[in-house]
Amino acid sequence: MTDFGVIVGTDGVGAAWSAGVDYVEPTIVGNLVVPSQDGGWMRSPHYDGAPSPSFAILFPGELQLADPSFPTERIDAYLESAMAIVGSAAQPGAKIVFGSGRARTLPDGVDEAQGRALLARVLTRARDVAARHDLRVLLEPLHTGETNMINSIAEAVAFLDEFGITGVQVVADLFHVMTAGESLDVVRDQGARIGHAHIADSGRIPPGQGNWPLPEFLAALREGGYAGPVSVECHFTDLEPELRDSLAHLRALDAAA
Repeated sequence: MTDFGVIVGTDGVGAAWSAGVDYVEPTIVGNLVVPSQDGGWMRSPHYDGAPSPSFAILFPGELQLADPSFPTERIDAYLESAMAIVGSAAQPGAKIVFGSGRARTLPDGVDEAQGRALLARVLTRARDVAARHDLRVLLEPLHTGETNMINSIAEAVAFLDEFGITGVQVVADLFHVMTAGESLDVVRDQGARIGHAHIADSGRIPPGQGNWPLPEFLAALREGGYAGPVSVECHFTDLEPELRDSLAHLRALDAAA
């Protein structure tokens, strides 16, 4: 059976466990990793979660990863601090989702090839720093409303291959797949490259409340060879009861499959 978790900040952890999740996928920016008074980064004094198997939202938006005018030393310093902090709150081999749409957006006037090369450098650097802390970085495609770089699973795979980036898998997120109009066949066909999954229902409401093809998405993941956990990432009105219902719905679909 599939493990189902949820992406939440610290304020939602208690409700998530009460709802019956198998794990919590904490957010990093503004939750686990926060600015320190000396201009660097520190572990939030309010963070008190059990060691987690996966984390979301790696970079703050103010770090411009594809902008040649932005100091690379600031990006590298953030990675060194953030990965150490995440490592202190992670299970061995935990996954870090590299979405961070605003941070990786190509600025106006910047050559696309140059921006892609810069982003490849950051991703490679993130992979290597993460590995020192027994963490794994995964690349998440985001739809065009969130970023203008890497908007589909197919584009993510092509980006990794273009720059010869090994040891990095791709996140299959149903919200971005549907918003981008990508076929679920891609989820199945690229199954060997998928290392994590996120799920939501239509418009990012809780699973079971909408009309998106949840069973087909789960089936495409499994048929493609992905057998790992799936994290709910959506907008809740009342987290605990809605998440409890979503988990029951997803587990029923998983059992039927």
